[in-house]
Amino acid sequence: MPHVAEPEHLPVAAARAGDRAAWRVLFQRYQLPLYAYVFAIVRNEQASLDIVQEAFIRAVRHLGGLREDGKFGGWLFGIAHQQCISHWRRTGRENFFDDNFVDEPVDDGPGPAEALLQVEQAAEFRERIAQLPPAQRAVLILFYLEDFSLEEIARVTGAPVGTVKSRMHHAKRAMKKLYEERT
Repeated sequence: MPHVAEPEHLPVAAARAGDRAAWRVLFQRYQLPLYAYVFAIVRNEQASLDIVQEAFIRAVRHLGGLREDGKFGGWLFGIAHQQCISHWRRTGRENFFDDNFVDEPVDDGPGPAEALLQVEQAAEFRERIAQLPPAQRAVLILFYLEDFSLEEIARVTGAPVGTVKSRMHHAKRAMKKLYEERT
């Protein structure tokens, strides 16, 4: 699910005031994109669920510190990103690229040949992106899958925009090289 510019009608102010219904709206809006992002980084279903839950818990605790309600999505992704880093540090590099994931169901729209090709391409992409360092993987996912701007990625990752650009450049080169090695 691509990142969409923050709609002004998101009830961030109501959530800050403790409105449970407002939190449900925010949770429903961000639960799946946040999980998809975290899962792409952590590559472990249970750890991803835990990280998303912890990100929302931290958001509830610290929403008062958010200065601009319109930046809630980027702020929430930033919290989750920091949780991914903490998870990586706790589990160590050897467990960071855990391949225990469930393939997503294929849409019934295409025929069997197209569906098989899509599954193969998605698996190939996951295999290649998993070979990138976590920082490069994060910028690619946020940029291409979540449609974040470079400035938003910088806020989420806590890195300067120049560093984000550098990571993006190196990640693209690495992905290109990985695809070329296959042919």
